[in-house]
Amino acid sequence: MSDKLLYIVIIIGLIYFFYNSYSKSKKANNMLKNGAQVVDVRTPQEFNTEHFEGSVNIPLNTIENNIDKIKSFNKDIVVVCASGMRSGKANEILNSKGITSVNGGSWSNLK
Repeated sequence: MSDKLLYIVIIIGLIYFFYNSYSKSKKANNMLKNGAQVVDVRTPQEFNTEHFEGSVNIPLNTIENNIDKIKSFNKDIVVVCASGMRSGKANEILNSKGITSVNGGSWSNLK
């Protein structure tokens, strides 16, 4: 009985993960169609390896020092990173500063 419960929990977790990832990507892509700016919060080394065309690299550890720069874009912001963890934190910071942004998850999910 406990094995079945474990499998059910795992399946529900996977469904939630994939739905959440799809939802993030869909919302981010809709914002991009409306002219949003992509801010990639990965390290410069990660960003220089590969990134979404037109994105701006502002590493997570510098995001609070770059609020004025981000506000100067005068656009909604799609925040991305490698997996969605750092962009989630950056999104919280930006929202707390009155900036309209969405956690786009992984940069590689953007179209």
